[in-house]
Amino acid sequence: MPPSLSEVFAPDGPLAAGIPGYRLRDQQLEMAERIAGAMSANGVLVAEAGTGTGKTYAYLVPALLSGGKVIVSTGTKTLQDQLFARDIPTVRRVLNSPLKAALLKGRANYLCHYHLERALADGRFLSREDAAYALRISRFAKETQTGDKAECGDVPENSPVWGLVTSTRENCLGQECPHHKECFVLAARRDALAADLVVVNHHLFFADVMLRDEGTAELLPACNTVIFDEAHQLPETASLFFGENVSTAQIVDLARDARTEGLASAKDFLDLPKACATVEKAAKDLRLTLPVEPARFALPQLEARMGFENSVVGLVRELEVFAGVLETQAQRSEGLENCWRRAGELCEKLRRWQKGADGNYVRWGETYTHSLQLNATPLVIAGIMQKQMSGHPRAWIFTSATLAVQKDFAHYCAEMGLVDAESACWDSPFDYGKQAVLYVPQGLPDPNSYDYTDAVVKAAFPVVQASGGRAFFLCTSLRAMRRTRDLLAEQLERAGLDFPLLMQGEGGKNELLDRFRRLGNAILVGSQSFWEGVDVRGEALSLVVIDKLPFAPPDDPVLSARIERMKEDGRNAFMEYQLPRAVINVKQGAGRLIRDETDRGVLMICDPRLITKPYGKRVWRSLPPMKRTRELGEVLAFFGDGGRE
Repeated sequence: MPPSLSEVFAPDGPLAAGIPGYRLRDQQLEMAERIAGAMSANGVLVAEAGTGTGKTYAYLVPALLSGGKVIVSTGTKTLQDQLFARDIPTVRRVLNSPLKAALLKGRANYLCHYHLERALADGRFLSREDAAYALRISRFAKETQTGDKAECGDVPENSPVWGLVTSTRENCLGQECPHHKECFVLAARRDALAADLVVVNHHLFFADVMLRDEGTAELLPACNTVIFDEAHQLPETASLFFGENVSTAQIVDLARDARTEGLASAKDFLDLPKACATVEKAAKDLRLTLPVEPARFALPQLEARMGFENSVVGLVRELEVFAGVLETQAQRSEGLENCWRRAGELCEKLRRWQKGADGNYVRWGETYTHSLQLNATPLVIAGIMQKQMSGHPRAWIFTSATLAVQKDFAHYCAEMGLVDAESACWDSPFDYGKQAVLYVPQGLPDPNSYDYTDAVVKAAFPVVQASGGRAFFLCTSLRAMRRTRDLLAEQLERAGLDFPLLMQGEGGKNELLDRFRRLGNAILVGSQSFWEGVDVRGEALSLVVIDKLPFAPPDDPVLSARIERMKEDGRNAFMEYQLPRAVINVKQGAGRLIRDETDRGVLMICDPRLITKPYGKRVWRSLPPMKRTRELGEVLAFFGDGGRE
């Protein structure tokens, strides 16, 4: 008989015996028992567990003891790797469990023999460095068991060469591929099918459920439980994948692949390189109708741009011609046939976006440095989510440190379509009353005023001095982030303080965090990507400054369309949708501060609306029970009283 959960989590149980520093937390055991109950009843459970509860073990232990097949989906690839490399082996070892675990990533993470061979034969790399990386990848291909690019340490994960030597859903040849038998993607899927516990990430899960491409579509029928960790990210991810998009980058990639395939299999057909160049130019011309800076555009903004609509029409026309050219050569190789099929599919997607007849979707565009993506996103995902969850009975667990607003899950369950879900909330075991102070400074101007960021930095600087650096500044926009950094640099120089100043974008996220921890007295200024998924324990982080309540910009195309729809239905979009999302984001940012029992620190939220607006109470009452103050003197006393010990 397997041990009971109370035996596993007991002070003298296997977890305590096998994990240094482990101790029983009542919240962790209660959460594990609720998850086990939902698993055995094929129920739906939405569970919020505060920082320090130990939610990873709270779901892994029941998952490994259940005897069924379990999919665990995480928010990021980093978390995915951590679960697979550290947490699961630890729990398996202490439980002495024979169950097999597998890691499944999206196909872009696995080396493709066919595309590597084509890229090396073509040899047209953008730089000598890229050519050298390609040779290293070629050596890696001969040694690796998995083909996972994360294992190829001497080629950066963001190198453009990886795009040439991995496959996409569009350019994979499937069973027609000459390297089909040794395919790393298929090997990873076989391992996942044979495993008892499979770790994926949200992007992969939804790409899969919708596109039936990445391997979890095969996993789901046999699966007894799906566990979503970092489940607060799901509405955003699901919206992305329940919609449809087409990008100029896909068309440029198609032209590149067709050119390479033509060189290999149709060198004598001189019309193909010309057709590739023409369709590539049409895609780039469409991108050039919009500003260079990456941004999001609502449909009326796109249609108002000079030349946009004509460029879309021109691109559709060139894709049709291109598909016709490819059709004449399709029988000459699997690769050319694949390019012909892709040209037809992209043309069809672009036509569908042009027509856009379905009123349940909002059409909009997003520009990146070199490309434009045209999106059709559902206004409501609840019904689509319900459809995905119906059918084969299984348990669905949604967990995160931030799902509720004042312990109320109504917003999350309504958005996700979780009609009959049970919910549960466990507070953090940390003593926030002693460990942390929530400080809302007095006298700050309206957050929309011109000099607001200047006022924030001025108010925060005495606290930065008292904390000895060791601070995160979490900004709600990139512009505010850059201004904050410049103002801090001026203030530090004026005060003669030598606190290192780091900013998001000056290096990779992990690299910046490593430097921040190592320096011990640094200030890190970040935007969206540092509000969550960041763990800095100990003295290196003692102050978190949030510049504004993180309401999504009201001109965001998807948000504004959803607000409009809710108003039409007679609902209060601000209270039902915008405020709960902002609360969850504040909770995420605040969660960076106290990461274990010995941490101490100050959370400084500069936005006066926290006090002046009636809804402000809903925000701060959703935060952990820190001591609250509006007096700078109390904050300075907190740091003087051992905050820097």
